[in-house]
Amino acid sequence: MRLVAERITAAGFAPFGDLLVAPATPGKVAFDDALYNGRPGAWPSLALAHCLPLPALPLTVTKLERHEFSSQSFIPLSGGGKLLVVCPHIEGGGPDLSALRAFVTAPAEGITYRPNIWHHSLTLLNEPGVQCVMMWKDDTTGDEEFVDVPPFTVELPA
Repeated sequence: MRLVAERITAAGFAPFGDLLVAPATPGKVAFDDALYNGRPGAWPSLALAHCLPLPALPLTVTKLERHEFSSQSFIPLSGGGKLLVVCPHIEGGGPDLSALRAFVTAPAEGITYRPNIWHHSLTLLNEPGVQCVMMWKDDTTGDEEFVDVPPFTVELPA
């Protein structure tokens, strides 16, 4: 299977999460509704991830992950855009590969994945960068789940 990424928009990404964009004029935008923790014993986890860019395209995906009970946010501190690969969860199953989507963000755009959304690991494009990562953890298997998927490729739009 071959998937072509599309330029991210808030509406296009809405089934999977929220697009985090700073206001164009002085002021702030709150994204409180994007954050979710479904476990009373879980605590917030804030991390910085220094990542290298994808060495070459297309991206070959063989594994997806999800955070069943927590949203997960990626906020860029430096570097280029991100390549996102997402799909919903099938109740009683795993990732719904028939509903796969891929998105490309601009360098300054952050995202929050909704809980229970399957996604590929953080993939930067063009240059190394640092991302602030926020989610909730309780050090159980509910923190994150990884599954192997039949290999497929993701390309950038022409």
